[in-house]
Amino acid sequence: MQGGSTGIGYGLKYQARCISDVKADTDHTSFITGTLSLREENEVHLLRLSAGGTELICEGLFSHPEEIWNLSSCPFDQRVFSTVFSSGESFGAAVWQIPELYGQLNSPQLERIASLDGHVGKLNCVLWWPSGRNDKLISIDQENIFLWSLDCSRQAAQVQSKESAGMLHYLSGGAWDPHDVNAVAATCESSVQFWDLRAMKKTNSIERGHVRNVDYDTRKKHILVTAEDESGIHIWDLRMPKVPIKELRGHSHWAWAVACNPEYDGLILSGGTDSTVNLWYASTTTSDELTSESVFKSPTQELDPLLNSFSDYDDSVYGLAWSSEEPWIFASLSYDGRVVVESIKAYLPKK
Repeated sequence: MQGGSTGIGYGLKYQARCISDVKADTDHTSFITGTLSLREENEVHLLRLSAGGTELICEGLFSHPEEIWNLSSCPFDQRVFSTVFSSGESFGAAVWQIPELYGQLNSPQLERIASLDGHVGKLNCVLWWPSGRNDKLISIDQENIFLWSLDCSRQAAQVQSKESAGMLHYLSGGAWDPHDVNAVAATCESSVQFWDLRAMKKTNSIERGHVRNVDYDTRKKHILVTAEDESGIHIWDLRMPKVPIKELRGHSHWAWAVACNPEYDGLILSGGTDSTVNLWYASTTTSDELTSESVFKSPTQELDPLLNSFSDYDDSVYGLAWSSEEPWIFASLSYDGRVVVESIKAYLPKK
């Protein structure tokens, strides 16, 4: 189904690439996003959906001098988040805290809890374990994976372990397995690598070029979704990683972002450089449930997995985030700094 957006919009002042659900805010649907301006002082916006769901309100606006390339909200403290930033050709990462009385201050300043120093070269992302309270963080640069121990009360972060991906691999991002605190997937030019954080060693890989983004299915173990340059969206059962179990081809250009719904099985968002957000329903059958009939079912017997295309964007879509509080709501962010919040209630399976 094709269709424009009926969503709620909010405009940032500058270009932007990253947006995150504020999972720890259990009273509201909230998102946090940051800008990417080379010449201007950048901003972090804390956004909240109004009680009636008709307006996106800026609850806090904070200065962040450097360009923000990656931003993630802490899953257990709604005032804490991380950024990866650059100034010129140098990159850095830090954990920040929003001041407690930010709504009553004229120009609230973010408090830097910890700097994640020690990286050389381009830093790509900081990962929080998504499934609960955990004092560990992961940061990934082009060549290395760092595991940090974070102590917010002491405002300190220490490197617990570090490992190189190898000379032939240039890491670009990753995702932390919500079902296993010791497992992380890291993307690079020619594969998706799977790491055991206890030994800091690679355990397996999917040989796949030009994977831009990955996300684990929070509802089912062993399921990973990838967004790829020219091949669209692929769903994998990690116990048999040679070939994907499903292919979702609905982008006319590179697929850049993918996000699995935190509550509803099979609902997946994807966005890309075709200025489109696609909503998919692709319920996964794991290898435990596979039969010869389900594996070899012809494509004509399957329903179209594309539920809707939201296509009223003017620029590439790099940021996607489901609401944890209201999982039928998502936010998207296009490069021109436009945030759009949509409801997908009309597409939810009938009970």
